[in-house]
Amino acid sequence: MASTVDKVLMKGNEALAEAAMRAGCRFFFGYPITPQTELAAYMAKHMPGRGGTYLQAESEVAAINMVYGASAAGARVMTSSSSPGISLKTEGISYMAGADLPGVIINVQRGGPGLGGIQPSQSDYWQATRALGHGDFQVVVLAPSTVQEMADLAYEAFDLADKYRTPVMILADGMLGQMMEPVVLPDERSLDSLPEKPWATVGHGHKRAHNVVNSLYLTAEELERLNIERYERYAAIERDEQRAESYLTDDADIVLVAFGGAARIARSAVNLARAEGIKAGLIRPVTLWPFPVDAIEPVAERGARFLTVEMNMGQMVDDVRLAVNGRAPVSFYGRTGGVIPSPEEVLDQIRVLGAEGGDAA
Repeated sequence: MASTVDKVLMKGNEALAEAAMRAGCRFFFGYPITPQTELAAYMAKHMPGRGGTYLQAESEVAAINMVYGASAAGARVMTSSSSPGISLKTEGISYMAGADLPGVIINVQRGGPGLGGIQPSQSDYWQATRALGHGDFQVVVLAPSTVQEMADLAYEAFDLADKYRTPVMILADGMLGQMMEPVVLPDERSLDSLPEKPWATVGHGHKRAHNVVNSLYLTAEELERLNIERYERYAAIERDEQRAESYLTDDADIVLVAFGGAARIARSAVNLARAEGIKAGLIRPVTLWPFPVDAIEPVAERGARFLTVEMNMGQMVDDVRLAVNGRAPVSFYGRTGGVIPSPEEVLDQIRVLGAEGGDAA
């Protein structure tokens, strides 16, 4: 996917924006909130030169409904925000899901609940994977852990959204949004190469029936039929789109599970543990929904102990426990409120498991 150009040094927020435009995104609607504001600022500066439209909406609610309208007209479109701003968008996200509209939503998380703080957090996991709006629906949730992956996954998110006609969320955090790393940017997509959308409301010239984009169905049986069809599509996503990275898990007695920024810390802790002779490994979910059960299965089967590391009070740990299904102990370690755990803290938890064979604190 990546082009042959040299690496460039970019902030994570900027990499998200540049990759989205290279993927064919020509419409961005958003509202400023820390720690994702650089993304919107980058879009505001560069989108007009690509023949696109950047618009700062009057609110997050307005922004997501503009995304709905542009997507209904067949455009590749994106919005971004941070935790409390995403909460305001959830009604519109549900409307998009109910109308089978693709689109990309960026959440560069901050601490919560409420206004919380502007420091990095992963406390929106439940919201992203369980409750991103009312009704029966899911969205694909991708979790980058490097600035390179911020670009790669933002680029791929549009293809996934179009393929399955569903919203896709990039769930990052303030640490990834603000850090700078070298990035090889993906190739620029020609707009002519983007997939056709015969369902879009682009005019019909009296050559076909009207296309209607709608999420309101007053007949219960019709709404049930559509929901069942949608869940058949979700089943295909769960079957075909699970993604995870495994690191030193082949012989590991203790396997950490961590995503996003926390996975960087967990990987360092694994290396420290290996240096002490403790057989530790790491599974890093890249898709949070669908959750990569297939990566957990073989490790759970042989009885390795699990330790989830998160920047919250314990959310992904529930999905790990469901995947393990009682076959091995699952423990949790996390920091919250914007506090980032250190590799040494995580190593202490690994030592507890290694020495006692029991649960970490």
